[in-house]
Amino acid sequence: MTAIAPTLQAFFTDRLMTQRRASPHTITSYRDTMRLLLGYAQQRTGKNPADLDFTDLDAPLIGAFLAHLETGRRNNVTTRNARLTAIHSLYRYAALHVPEHAALVARVLAIPAKRHHHPTICFLTREEIGALLSAPDTSTWTGRRDHALLLAGVQTGLRVSELIGLTINDIDLNTGPHLRCHGKGRKDRCTPLTRQTAEVLREWLTERRGTGTDPVFPTRRGARLSRDAVERLTAKHASTAAQACPSLAGKHLTPHVLRHSAAMALLHSGVDITVIALWLGHESPATTRVYLHADMALKEQALARMTPPDSQPGRYTAPDTLLAFLNTL
Repeated sequence: MTAIAPTLQAFFTDRLMTQRRASPHTITSYRDTMRLLLGYAQQRTGKNPADLDFTDLDAPLIGAFLAHLETGRRNNVTTRNARLTAIHSLYRYAALHVPEHAALVARVLAIPAKRHHHPTICFLTREEIGALLSAPDTSTWTGRRDHALLLAGVQTGLRVSELIGLTINDIDLNTGPHLRCHGKGRKDRCTPLTRQTAEVLREWLTERRGTGTDPVFPTRRGARLSRDAVERLTAKHASTAAQACPSLAGKHLTPHVLRHSAAMALLHSGVDITVIALWLGHESPATTRVYLHADMALKEQALARMTPPDSQPGRYTAPDTLLAFLNTL
């Protein structure tokens, strides 16, 4: 067994799980990256993954692997950069445990993340939100569940992982109704509920008849909904809502768009951006500034306060020579 095998194993068991207490999502993402990298290196070198050494996984091979992700697997730049982040994390750990490969490690760590275009975020207007919430068939059990889920998502701005992770114990519908969630980065936060959302959730939980740690939004069998299931139901109801609200047809509606819509609704209501960052569970208010860039209403208000420069419309025309002669007299 070469140096990379025990180093890779210790990276997961010692570094990620023990020292950093990384979330299961992070561990899964890093695991998938290493699987792809080792599989690619096996194809390039002809060696089994357990026989690979750090000299086989040098900077040129890592660079070729990143190019393969974009060209061969059709991954976008964001995914490519996420894979590189996992590789950098492994090599930073390796720098302390295999110092004989310090130069090779330094060259891999010098591979930069790729710059990419940051599109303007997609969010729903008040009319589009109303159409989406009206789309589920509330005469059915799944329709009532979907309606409660969509309403909770668009009002609280929870991530999809936080929505499907909600348990009955996390919902407090007494005085000052709110819900608690265990969010990204192991941060717990409470989010208040509007009266309408609280009433819908109260009726849903009465019908749902769960207790304790049961999921708030279960499948028919009582299991926790998957991320893919929430994406499918969101797309399904968006397609139905587009028939009543044509503007929805031009938007790619995902569960994360509900989160964006909640943030934009707070911003339009005049809520300070630092409060929105706390509401969404952002690490820094800088992350929340993307909503300022997407809000044309705020930009139009700023434009209205400006004094426009003096400028007359029109195009240049050459002076008439006869009139020019007369003007000289």
